[in-house]
Amino acid sequence: MAETSTSMPPLRIGTRKSNLAVVQAEGIRDRLQKLAPGRTFEITALRTIGDKDQNTALYNFGAKNMPTELPSSCDIAAIPLRDDPRDALIVKAGLPYTSLATLPSGAIVGTSSVRRSAQLRRLHPHLRFANLRGNVETRLAKVDDPKGEYDCMIMSACGLERVGLAHRITQYLGSKDGGIFYAVGQGALGLEIRKGDEETRELLGRLGDEKSSLACRAERALMRKLEGGCSVPIGVETEWLGGAEFLLRMRAIVVSIDGSQSVQDTIDAKVRTDDEATALGQELAARLVEAGAGAILKDINTNRPAKD
Repeated sequence: MAETSTSMPPLRIGTRKSNLAVVQAEGIRDRLQKLAPGRTFEITALRTIGDKDQNTALYNFGAKNMPTELPSSCDIAAIPLRDDPRDALIVKAGLPYTSLATLPSGAIVGTSSVRRSAQLRRLHPHLRFANLRGNVETRLAKVDDPKGEYDCMIMSACGLERVGLAHRITQYLGSKDGGIFYAVGQGALGLEIRKGDEETRELLGRLGDEKSSLACRAERALMRKLEGGCSVPIGVETEWLGGAEFLLRMRAIVVSIDGSQSVQDTIDAKVRTDDEATALGQELAARLVEAGAGAILKDINTNRPAKD
C-alpha cells in the first residue's frame, strides 16, 4: 500500500556529483516516489576526494577493504535489480576497430582499473595502457580528442547505458566475448542507510531484487576472503541457472599485475539465503588461493608502491 503521509520529513539521497551518479540517484528517487507519493525525496550531491583529484589513479584512494566493509554505523538496505555488469570497449570516433582482437599492436587503452589492465595484458600483451580519469562524458571526450593519446577505453557497460550513451559501445566484454571478468558488484546499486533506521530500511527494501542481492553477496564474500579491493586484479562473473531452482554459477579470476600469471575457477551451487551466498563466495575464494591465487595476491601487496 502506498504511503500518503505528508508529515514525514524528506528522505535525502546522497550521491556523488557526476552526471552518472545523479542519474542513478534520480532513478531511485523516482521509484521511491511511486511507492510513497505523499513523501518528499531530495538528492544531495557530494564531491569526494577522488572527484577533486583527477590525476591520481582511482585505486590509490581509500583502503583495500572499502568495497566489502562498511562503517559500523551503516548498512545496505537493498540492492535493486542489477543492470548489465559487463565491461565495454569504446573505440575512438573515426577509428575502424570493432573489437579488442582487431586493435593493432601498440594501441593505447584508457583505464584506471588494475583489474581491467591486468586481464587485458594477459589476453592482449601487444596493447599499451594509460591512466584515464573523469566522469563518463569527460573520459569519452578525452578518447575522442583527435590529438589525444587514447585509441579506446574500457568502462562499465551500464555506466554508458544509464547516461544514454549505449550507442558508443563497440564491444561488450564478458568471459566468453572478450575474456574479461567484471568487478565485484558491478552493475548493481547498493542502497546504504544508517544502521537502525528500520523505517527507511523497510521502504528501500521494497526496491530490492533477491537474486541480484544474493549474487552480489557471494561476490563480496569472495572479495572479502581474498582481502582484495579495487587495487587488486580480481574479476568475477555470476549467472543464475535453472530458473526457480536458484542455481548460481560463480566464476572468478585472479591475475598478476603484468598479466603473466592467473588462476580461475568456477562453482555451481544452490543459493537461497544470505548464508548460502556467503558460503559460495568463500568456497570459491579458498579454491583460488589453493590453486595459486594466494601467492599472486601476496606478491602484489608486497611490491605495491607506497602511497604519497
